[in-house]
Amino acid sequence: MFSKGRYASFEVVGYLVEELRDESTYKTFCKDLEDANIFIGSLIFVEELALKVKAAVEKATDRLDAVLVFPSMPKVMRLNKLGSFSMSQLGQSKSPFFQLFKKKKKSSAGFADDMLKLVRTLPKVLKYLPSDKAQDARLYILSLQFWLGGSPDNLMNFLKMIYGCYVPALKGTTIEYSDPVLLLDSGIWHPLAPCMYDDVKEYLNWYGTRRDANEKLKGPNAPVIGLVLQRSHMVTGDESHYVAVIMELEARRAKVIPIFAGGLDFSGPVERYFIDPVTKKPFVNSVVSMTNFALVGGPARQDHPRAVKALMKLDVPYIVALPLVFQTTEEWLNCTLGLHPIQVSQQVALPELDGGMEPIVFAGRDPRTGKSHALHKKVEQLCTRAKKWAELKRKSKTEKKLAITVFSFPSDKGNVGTAAYLNVFDSIFCVLKELKRDGYNVQGLPET
Repeated sequence: MFSKGRYASFEVVGYLVEELRDESTYKTFCKDLEDANIFIGSLIFVEELALKVKAAVEKATDRLDAVLVFPSMPKVMRLNKLGSFSMSQLGQSKSPFFQLFKKKKKSSAGFADDMLKLVRTLPKVLKYLPSDKAQDARLYILSLQFWLGGSPDNLMNFLKMIYGCYVPALKGTTIEYSDPVLLLDSGIWHPLAPCMYDDVKEYLNWYGTRRDANEKLKGPNAPVIGLVLQRSHMVTGDESHYVAVIMELEARRAKVIPIFAGGLDFSGPVERYFIDPVTKKPFVNSVVSMTNFALVGGPARQDHPRAVKALMKLDVPYIVALPLVFQTTEEWLNCTLGLHPIQVSQQVALPELDGGMEPIVFAGRDPRTGKSHALHKKVEQLCTRAKKWAELKRKSKTEKKLAITVFSFPSDKGNVGTAAYLNVFDSIFCVLKELKRDGYNVQGLPET
């Protein structure tokens, strides 16, 4: 309710950007834009879909009261329009707004992460500038703060601010809203912790004093598993699938360090929270990524060399787990193809280029709310594998047992090791010699 005692109702129509591949859905999206006051978009990084969004929004731009696009491809970011503020000159030196925070050196984390770095500082500068353009720019950055905050209160205050300032029918109405509640852009999160942590030592100190955990879980002999999470799930209250994995691992007496990042580059938090800055040794024995993305760059622009560099520093098993994104649980269970092809390419194949392995679907999606929920049998499978990999990593080379599978087709004694144009047995001999040199316990190795 507003200060004059009147109500305003908001109708919100939302689309997953991948849904716009379907032509009938895209036509409905364009029709909804014709009736809209405000367009809001975020995380549009697929070229084909970015062009479709751009074409639809450009047709409606003059009629829309405001256009707000948060970290996305630059061509979509240029659609931003808030009063006298525009991003149409994004990337051009003559843009007066972008001169305020022009960097001498482009951050290798990418455009989206550069935008995130502005969130905490720019409004403090812009509020002292007298022009309307500066104040409209300030409201855009405040909008970004609300959006990235993601909580219901942040999003409600975001709508109040934008509608009160830019929708003509509400101008002159005093609409009170609170400032954004800022949360860490990256850090460590646990569902039972009193806060998010920016320091791994502080987190481990809290972990060691937990009254709800038994001594074996808190002790030095418990395997430690790192979890890589998406920040948006925590701030929006869509974290039940994460909680299920954490609780299952702890029930199996495995310690967890769940980290998150607000941008699309998870390599920094991986190095910052999983590796001891003094000894350069990892705190964790295995890592499970549950972000939906490759380690660096999101769905459209990956930086595999950077991801590989971070994972090589870590040097522990790296598992990729998948929550359903483009299918509901029922659609996935009933589909003869299994996982949606787009999810296979973006969230199975691309993470494998980083070094990810054992993709396990551990969470479904509710058709009514769109929220994720744990698939408990799959969660158990994931946690079993994560703990076994962690325990294997902790073993010395002399304790490990290795098996070598020899090609044999069709199955018969005469076909053992008969791979075409390959010297199978000599290759196995070379591998065994290298294993022995590397410290493995190889017994009975012949001279030739």
